[in-house]
Amino acid sequence: MNFGGDMQNLAFTIMVAIAVGGVALAVLFPMFANDTKNQRIKALANNKSSGGARRLQDEGKERRKQVQESLKQIEERERKRKKITLRTLIAQSGLDISVRQFWLFSLALGAGMALVPMIFGLPLYLSAGLAFVFSLGFPRWFLGFLRRRRQDIFLRDFADAIDVMVRGLKAGLPVSDAMKVIANETGPPVGPEFVEVVEGQRVGISIDQGIERMVERMPLAEVNFLAIVMAIQSKTGGNLSEALGNLSKVLRDRKKMKAKIKSVSQEAKSSAAIIGALPFFIALMMTFLNPTYLSPMFNTSIGNMLLIGCGVWMLMGVLVMRKMINFDF
Repeated sequence: MNFGGDMQNLAFTIMVAIAVGGVALAVLFPMFANDTKNQRIKALANNKSSGGARRLQDEGKERRKQVQESLKQIEERERKRKKITLRTLIAQSGLDISVRQFWLFSLALGAGMALVPMIFGLPLYLSAGLAFVFSLGFPRWFLGFLRRRRQDIFLRDFADAIDVMVRGLKAGLPVSDAMKVIANETGPPVGPEFVEVVEGQRVGISIDQGIERMVERMPLAEVNFLAIVMAIQSKTGGNLSEALGNLSKVLRDRKKMKAKIKSVSQEAKSSAAIIGALPFFIALMMTFLNPTYLSPMFNTSIGNMLLIGCGVWMLMGVLVMRKMINFDF
């Protein structure tokens, strides 16, 4: 009888323990399950984020690699373009003549200027000097003058042309149509340069290649910036209107800086011009007041040697002053 009571007590105790264990399991299992679930979610998120970060890092490396390759190609082209031929110089000056016509004009000008001292009975070495200067020196200088003037006009309107392109892109126009607007609405030399780019697209020349040709015709840092932007954008993609907007801001800042440098150096340039013109002005006034005073300088061999020496030293001084007051920017 007692044995049966003990068995009942033991069975009751086991049942109570099972019930308490079941209740505890029902209460505590969701907590452990949630912890395990959160750990699995965190693990998956970490794997996904690490994979996404690795993928973004790989894409960034690939983009940087493409940009570096584009810059290297542009630098190589710049090294090849350092030597300027006469044909290139004529094209950059905006003249529509051939190299043969240029040399014929130079020889004719040199021969004509060589006849002037002969007509007035001056020494033959003066004729030879004038022939050399006006056949080889002056035509090249004149081409350089036309080239610089054309480049200055181009820079004056180039930032506005970039702004037109930016507004066209923001309005939904493709790049080629935006360039057509510049070609039709902008005056020379900016308009004709973009006309060359637009016409090149009709024969299969891409836009970045057309702008590279523009750099050859207009070798300016500002045009090279545009070529770099277009080359990088064609290979890596991105917001072209934003890049061109930043380029326009840079071009305007450079223009302001050039104007500031010009204004600051104008005093030195005026002083150099006065110093350079002073000997000629004094000689002219002395000849006007006393015509025979400077005659030995022109009629004697010693005077001629002194004039040549003074001219050489004067030229050296002018070149030194020019080097000191000219700033490359």
